Formats: sequence, structure tokens, C-alpha cells
Amino acid sequence: MKINYRSSFISLALVAVISGCSTVPEKPAEAVPAVSDYPTRDRVEYVLNCVAQHGGLSYISQYACGCKIDKIAEQLSFADYESAKTFTYLSKGQTGDAGAAMRDPTQSKDLRKRLKEAEQSAEKSCFVK
Repeated sequence: MKINYRSSFISLALVAVISGCSTVPEKPAEAVPAVSDYPTRDRVEYVLNCVAQHGGLSYISQYACGCKIDKIAEQLSFADYESAKTFTYLSKGQTGDAGAAMRDPTQSKDLRKRLKEAEQSAEKSCFVK
């Protein structure tokens, strides 16, 4: 008895195509909230600076600093984090009237305060003391 592989293959392919076609519409995919809008580059920069502040590269400091930026990302959007970081850097660089534009506005004070609180909270929950 001779098996006709060609017709068997065609039959299987036809069954696969027909069974794959459904008359019931699929559910629309639910919107998955973004875990974080922080770019990788900014996360890495934060971790490297944090590791340097905590005595250099070790598994513990690397893990804790990665945890810390994750905790900050849970509390601040990237836009707020970036603005707070910018206000912080620029307010420290200039004194007197030149620094007042970055240091004195309510938005600057609020964002710098929120960043500081987020960093303190993250420090407590990520670093073992």
C-alpha cells in the first residue's frame, strides 16, 4: 500500500488553516500600564552614581542602588524626576541672584522636596543597615 504524502500534507494544512480561522472576534488586548517611563540610560547613570557614593562596585551596592531607582520610579514620573534633578543641579551651581531662578520658584522647591523624600524612602527600603 502506497501512502500519498502530498495529499496528506495538503489535507493537514487545510485543516490547520480552517481551524485557525475563528468567527468569534478576539477580545481587545487590555492596556498594560507601563512599568516605568525611565529610560535605561538614566537608570544606569543613577545606579553608577549611587554605587560611587556607597563605596564602589559590589554586588550589594549594585543591587541596592538598582532597587533604589526602582523605588524612586514608583513615586515620581520620569518628567518630575528629571525636572527635580535639573533644579537640584542648577540651584547648587549658582549662588545669589543667578541661582535664584532655579532655587526659589515654588515648582523647584516642591520637586526637589519630592525627590529628596523619594530618595530617603528608597534608601531605607533598599539598603540593609
